[in-house]
Amino acid sequence: MPTGLKQSSSTVAIGFSLPETGANTFTELTVDLNMSPLDREVFVVQAINLDPESPDCNETSNSATNCSLTTTSQAATGRAATLGDANCLAVAQQRIQVNATSKSAVGFQQQSLETPPSTMEYIGIIATNDFFVQLLGVANTNAKGVSGKLYGYRAVASADIYAALVQSEVLSAV
Repeated sequence: MPTGLKQSSSTVAIGFSLPETGANTFTELTVDLNMSPLDREVFVVQAINLDPESPDCNETSNSATNCSLTTTSQAATGRAATLGDANCLAVAQQRIQVNATSKSAVGFQQQSLETPPSTMEYIGIIATNDFFVQLLGVANTNAKGVSGKLYGYRAVASADIYAALVQSEVLSAV
């Protein structure tokens, strides 16, 4: 348990699904955690599973499906976040690299750690009421989608810890 927090629920799994609004179109989903800011409630994230759909295999161009889960909206950037972004908790990418000359293709999958090692108590803390899922296809003929689950528990923070967490999350917004 992180210092300054008192667990107030058992572990919960929050499922989500996000279809792209059109092929290769940045799409973002806001998921409400229904937390109580008056009670200084936060969500301690223990694990995240992102499952993006496979990109289309084109004869002449590379394609990809990129997705991320963040504590703040990425709508201003119009892109899926990377683990280099301060507010990003997880990413997953599927890519197909094509050699147009030989018409051969190879698929690649990259994702952040779904389940933290047993030495980690948590992978992040969401201090505001929402989390965000982003999706962006690249060079696909069809719209793609992502589904997943966020695992964690609710906790009550001390006043100073809550203020610091909220300020940090808000300041990391793009």
